[in-house]
Amino acid sequence: MTKPIKRIGVLTSGGDCAGLNAVIRAVAYRAIRTYGWEVFGIVDGTMGLMNRPLQYRMLDLHFFNGNHLREGGTMLGTTNKGDPFNFPMPDGSKRDRSPDFVEGVKLLGLDALVVIGGDGSMRIVSKLCATGNIGMVGVPKTIDNDVHCTDTSVGFSTAANVVTEALDRLQPTAASHHRVMILEVMGRDAGHIALNAGIAGGADVILVPEVPYTLEGVADKIKEVLHGEGRSHALVVVAEGCKTAEGSTPSVSYSGGQTRYGGIGHYLTEQIAALTGAETRVTILGHVQRGGIPSMHDRLLASAFGVHAVDLVAQRRFGRMVAWRDRSVIDVPLDNVTIGARALDPHGALVHTARGLGIYCGEFGEDLESPAECCGPAVVTRDADAAGPETI
Repeated sequence: MTKPIKRIGVLTSGGDCAGLNAVIRAVAYRAIRTYGWEVFGIVDGTMGLMNRPLQYRMLDLHFFNGNHLREGGTMLGTTNKGDPFNFPMPDGSKRDRSPDFVEGVKLLGLDALVVIGGDGSMRIVSKLCATGNIGMVGVPKTIDNDVHCTDTSVGFSTAANVVTEALDRLQPTAASHHRVMILEVMGRDAGHIALNAGIAGGADVILVPEVPYTLEGVADKIKEVLHGEGRSHALVVVAEGCKTAEGSTPSVSYSGGQTRYGGIGHYLTEQIAALTGAETRVTILGHVQRGGIPSMHDRLLASAFGVHAVDLVAQRRFGRMVAWRDRSVIDVPLDNVTIGARALDPHGALVHTARGLGIYCGEFGEDLESPAECCGPAVVTRDADAAGPETI
C-alpha cells in the first residue's frame, strides 16, 4: 500500500528573483487548505537539509501575514554556491554531501519536495532526490527566462519591467545632454531581458549573446540616428554575456577567486565614443533587476505554478516541472528541462519585431540557427478545482 502524503518541503535554490515568496505562499495555501498537509520551508536551499541541525520553518496559515505576495527575494533564503556532490570543506578538501541531503529529508519526514529554481538548480536537486528516491516537482524561476519548455519563468516579468523603467529614466537625461546611453543588463547565456526590455524601452541597439555583431554595425546605427534622423541621443542595451567584437568575454574578478561576467558596457562605451565621436555613458543595473515588488504577471504566474506543483505531488507525478505554455499551466519531464540554458531564437517573433522597428540587433547570416525544440507535447492537468488561470 502506498504511504499517504502528509508532509512536504519547499525550497528556493539558485539566484533570487521577484515572485519566489508568491510561489511559496501558493504551495502552502494549496497543500494546507486543500489537502491538509504539513508544509516545511527549507532555509537556504539545499544547505538547510545538509546542515546539522536542520534549518527549516514550519509554514502554517498563521505564518503568512499578507505581505509575502508583495515582497521580493525569498523568505526562506537561497544559495548558488557549492556542488553537494563535490562540496568544498573548510580544510580545502571536497566531499560528497548528497547523503546528508537525503538524511535531512528523512529526518524531517518529508514525503516530497517542491523545488523552485532554474535549470541548473533543478538539475542538481533532481539528482540529489534521485539518490534517495525522493519525490520532486520543479517550479521554474529565473530573471533570464532561459528555462526550457516554458514560455516564461517566475521573476522574468519584474526584471524586464525594471530594465524598461531604467530606459525610461535614461532617455530624458540622454536627450538633455545629447549622449549615447548604454545600459548593461543581466543575461549570462541568453538575451531575453535585453530584447524584451530593449523593444519596450525604445532602444536603438540591442546586443545579445546569441547574435554576433560588429562595432561598425553599431556605430553606423548610432550615426544614422544622430545624423540621418536628426535625433540628439541614442539608447543601447547589451546583455552582460555578450562577447567583444574580437570574441573575448569580459569578466570581473572578486575576492575569493570568483569570476563573473562584467565589463561589456564599459568596452562598448569606449568603442562607440571612438567610432562616432558621441559622448557616451554606461549604466550597469546588476542586481537591481533581481529585487523589487513582483509584477502582477509574476504574482499570477507564481500562484498558478504553486497550485499546480502541489497537485502534481498529490497525484504522485514526480520528476516533473510545471510550466506555462499557450495560456495554460502544464507540466513537463524534468529530463527535458535540465539540459542547459534556453537560448533566444535569432529568427523568433521578437527579433523580427526589433528589426522591423529598425533596431540594430547584430549581424544575421545563414549560420544562425533557431534553438531546437526539446519538450515534446505538453501535459495539461485540469479539473474544476485545480484549473489554472486562462490568461496571464
